Amino acid sequence: MQEGVGLTGDAHARAEGLANQAAGTAQDLYGRAADTARQTATTLDGLQRHNIETEPYTSAVMAFGIGWLLGRMHRSL
Repeated sequence: MQEGVGLTGDAHARAEGLANQAAGTAQDLYGRAADTARQTATTLDGLQRHNIETEPYTSAVMAFGIGWLLGRMHRSL
């Protein structure tokens, strides 16, 4: 009887350890994805700021074009 309980406890402990390991891996992946997204947003923000400061008219025309296209998407043909 005690051996059966011991094996069950051991299997339970192993399963719990695997679950904790999986949770840790998931948290690590989430952290890496969040860091990558933050870095990408910072890079895109810097690129956008540079383009607006160096080519304001081109940026304005592009913004107008994107706005016009987005506005057309909501209209029926």
